[in-house]
Amino acid sequence: MTMLRRYSVHILLILAGGLITWLAYEEMVSLYVLSVLMFMGINVILSASLNLVNGYMGEFSCGHAGFMCVGAYVSSLLGVWLFAKDKVFGPPVLDPDLAIYAFPVVILAGGIAAALAGLLVAIPSYKTRGDYLAIITIAANYIIISTIENIGAIGGSRGFMGMKRVLNAMEDVVYLPWMVIWVFAFTVFTIWLLRRYVSSTFGKGVSAICQDEVAAEIMSVNTNKIKTISFMVSSGLAGVAGGLFAFVVGYVNPGSFNILKSTEALVMVYLGGMGSLSGSVLSAILFTLLLEALRPLQIIKWIVIPLLLIVLMQFRPEGILGNKELGDVFPWLKRFYRFK
Repeated sequence: MTMLRRYSVHILLILAGGLITWLAYEEMVSLYVLSVLMFMGINVILSASLNLVNGYMGEFSCGHAGFMCVGAYVSSLLGVWLFAKDKVFGPPVLDPDLAIYAFPVVILAGGIAAALAGLLVAIPSYKTRGDYLAIITIAANYIIISTIENIGAIGGSRGFMGMKRVLNAMEDVVYLPWMVIWVFAFTVFTIWLLRRYVSSTFGKGVSAICQDEVAAEIMSVNTNKIKTISFMVSSGLAGVAGGLFAFVVGYVNPGSFNILKSTEALVMVYLGGMGSLSGSVLSAILFTLLLEALRPLQIIKWIVIPLLLIVLMQFRPEGILGNKELGDVFPWLKRFYRFK
């Protein structure tokens, strides 16, 4: 029983991943359903990564989509340059057959670039908090989008495409639903990484900053170092989400990462609960389903969704799970799993 409890999460994840991959491979689910599942995974990464800053550390970042944009563009440009023939880059630099092995590296490269862009927010956060930091993050979002819009070599405001050719190169080697597999893998990796991060000794410093930054400094907590690393981890994971988003859609445009996208990330964080990874996962799934359910309403859905958020804030301002995890709300679940 103890062994089963220890590995129950691993077994469930392997079964879930295997089932989704098999259903996709056998074409037993439509491309629309698969797309919704992949957007759920991407939103989970986006929501959980923002929760590290806004929930666990108590800062107020409003420009997360900017880092997603950096990751999307760097991953897309790198993938197309290396493994696909393109009118901008010419013939591929490497054998397209290698794309099947290098794809996670391409996505992680986008994450690293986004993490470096996260310094735009991390350094001002040393002396700025609350509303002022929120304004800085919005400014960072606009700086990133405006910069890309003015780089004509990569399409400017028209956007950039060609990522489907990289996916086709992977499927030519081994025919599998690669994007479904990679979105699932990176979603699990994100939750595992953040769970380990916030429960580590270093992560306790993040909670200390949230409680009282001055008291944390008095207790010899290196707040600047913790803020820098936390912002970089958060923005880096948003970059990973952006890279996956670009390859799922097959097209990337700066307009996809404007303040509306940042608002979506904020809604997911506050809907699930600040400082709750379980809440981020739950809210990302619910929010994605809600967007799809309200899609027939077109632009009116952006009236309905904020109204729902207002109702939630009125009756449950702490979000669905508050700052608790699923196991804290339902203690009997802990008898069946141990997740570290």
